[in-house]
Amino acid sequence: MSRALIRTTASVGGITLLSRVLGFLRDMVIARLFGAGMGADAFIVAFKIPNLLRRLFVEGAFAHAFVPVLSATREHGGHAAVRDLAGRVAGTLALWLFGITALAVVAAPLLILVFAPGFAHTGGRLDLAVEMLRVAFPYLLFIALTACAGGVLNTCGNYWVPAFTPALLNLSIIAAAFWLAPRLDAPVTALAWGVLLGGGLQLAFQLPFLARLRLLPRPRPRRADPEVRRILRGLGPAVIGVSVTQLNLLLDTFIASFLVTGSVSWLYYSDRLMEFPLGVLGLALATVLLPQLARDHLDGGRRFSGLLDWGLRWTVFIGTPAALGLVLLATPLITTLFQYGAFGGNDMRMAAGSLMAYAAGLVGFVAVKVLAPGHYARREQRAPVRCAVAALVVNLLLSLLLVQPLAHVGLALATSIAALVNAALLGWSLVRQGVYRPEPGWPLLLARVGAGCVALAAVSAAFTPPAETWLAWGGLQRVGRLALLVAAGVIVYLGAAWAAGLRPRHLRAPP
Repeated sequence: MSRALIRTTASVGGITLLSRVLGFLRDMVIARLFGAGMGADAFIVAFKIPNLLRRLFVEGAFAHAFVPVLSATREHGGHAAVRDLAGRVAGTLALWLFGITALAVVAAPLLILVFAPGFAHTGGRLDLAVEMLRVAFPYLLFIALTACAGGVLNTCGNYWVPAFTPALLNLSIIAAAFWLAPRLDAPVTALAWGVLLGGGLQLAFQLPFLARLRLLPRPRPRRADPEVRRILRGLGPAVIGVSVTQLNLLLDTFIASFLVTGSVSWLYYSDRLMEFPLGVLGLALATVLLPQLARDHLDGGRRFSGLLDWGLRWTVFIGTPAALGLVLLATPLITTLFQYGAFGGNDMRMAAGSLMAYAAGLVGFVAVKVLAPGHYARREQRAPVRCAVAALVVNLLLSLLLVQPLAHVGLALATSIAALVNAALLGWSLVRQGVYRPEPGWPLLLARVGAGCVALAAVSAAFTPPAETWLAWGGLQRVGRLALLVAAGVIVYLGAAWAAGLRPRHLRAPP
């Protein structure tokens, strides 16, 4: 069982890695063609609204409300019951979200002012953002149905299809930037059309796999259905409890819209780099753990604590050096990936600062994705909501305190601290309830990971050229040196951890 769990997590992580690489290519294209100016700021805000909902539905709240109920339905009723429930949920979601989408298209100026009120002082950014939001917002309808399909596939053991699906969005935006943008009066609006196309492709991609499993549902609105109502009732608390990270990032955008032009883009590009390890590790762990925890809870919870401990050990083992690497290589990463064309040297320095601040909270961001399923797999929602509200308050207070001296970097740092607070509160809640009991060996694991990180920092300090050198190099030279630094860091970290006594058995899942 341990090997199967590791293999599944690695498979999901590998496919998510492909999607993240395509996401980087997408952002490199946007940075090169549109830089960090008015058009990029407008698109990022317009995209952030439906994209936030994607993260809530696909990576967060919907899965946590839907999968435990679906697992119980599958346990007691089999394939036919799963297909029937999926049809009722999909139909109800489609009906509600069609109305929400129509309302959002009409109220697009108000939505932009809610998420980025600073745009009111620069009419060009506001008008562009409104135009793009009206095009991109119907993406929400597609992605909600995609989330429903992905929940069914994950519950039935098919993880790779939902993991690969986000790659189609990145490919659509890249295609729109190169093919459609030159044909439009406002080229940047092509990106919004790419978002809309990507939503349709993601839904269409999953349908054949559902049909192959004989699970293709027939959407039927059933708002009064008890199981549908249970899922929808759980959706509200789950939005707050699971998606506090995204809400904090939205708060960053809200405040950054009042800062100098480019602040929204600098935070976006640095967040995208931080999302790379968070997506590959955190999303993979959350995707695999939630169905496993839900099934184990139905079977009596014999492996429940061990599964959580396994997820946290992998969080520390991979998340700690990843966070350190982002801090040490912030300038080379931003320079290599984005500093071309319209994205200048000042943009690079500003984005590198916020990347270092976001990286400080990476372990907290990943730990939340491991610990939150420990609550939702048991359909326990009060504790994660309380933890999320506390983290939101911490983020708001720190953002107001740090934005004056540190500008956009202070916003990123406040979000990182809030993530660590949220993870600590979630973990303490599970321990207090007796659901999670840390396994023996944590002090030694931390010491061995620490030894690896010291070695990683030494190699980075010795062989990373100064920023001026990176700026003087061409693209291929930057990529080559960055690849060597990353490879050397991984090898040295693993070697030092091994020399300190870390072995594969210390990272195995419970039998």
